[in-house]
Amino acid sequence: MIGQNIKDLKYSEQEIVKKRNAIRNKFMLKSENVSTGNIKCMSNQDIKILFDLYDEEFFKSYFRDNFKESITFSLSTRMTTAAGKTMYSRKIKLLEEIEKTYEIRMGIKFFFQYYKVERDKIVSGINTKDSLEAFQIVFEHELCHLIEFHLYSESSCKKRRFKTMVNDIFAHTEVHHQLPSQKEIISLDYGFKIGQNVCFARENKKYSGFIYKINKRATVMVKDKKGTYKDGEGNTYSKWYVNFEQLV
Repeated sequence: MIGQNIKDLKYSEQEIVKKRNAIRNKFMLKSENVSTGNIKCMSNQDIKILFDLYDEEFFKSYFRDNFKESITFSLSTRMTTAAGKTMYSRKIKLLEEIEKTYEIRMGIKFFFQYYKVERDKIVSGINTKDSLEAFQIVFEHELCHLIEFHLYSESSCKKRRFKTMVNDIFAHTEVHHQLPSQKEIISLDYGFKIGQNVCFARENKKYSGFIYKINKRATVMVKDKKGTYKDGEGNTYSKWYVNFEQLV
């Protein structure tokens, strides 16, 4: 396959579902960590296995036969918004040789917490049935970023070129996911929301403020004349990181 033509691949919806399911079944046989649709453990090697399967099924082994540049795969537990991310860099070496490197990073927590919220989990316009299918569809999105970086040295899922390609190859109709976030899970488990007024105690002293951010802990802004954070009205605040069990 000529490199430029990889972006012009197009499959019917029936073909895409058939290929995606074939990859799913082969992946569960090859992976040492994933044997069902419920992802409980995963490794970087699993992503490499998935990549090779997609290359074979969808890209006619283009990457195996033609892609000579460096690509790595990684898992992150710190990604809180994007479920996947593709990074690209270029370095000029001796004699003006350009070294290109690529990395596909997957936000694994989104898939570990897939079942913590009982609602539809739509990814790229597709209503997924389990965490493995959701992982596959996010990975497909990142594969299209990889192709764009490879061909054009730039990529944006907001632009028409990307949207056309991801629809033609994988039948994605959107470029966003609706997987359960940490904020949503915390809100359901504890009933806390961003902007909510809360109280907590530290060293026998009581503090009152509002929730500014939700992550592993709540970020609470407390009015403080000596605080270094200021709002639009000139009020100053100090920032506190508080476990949710300590908030009232």
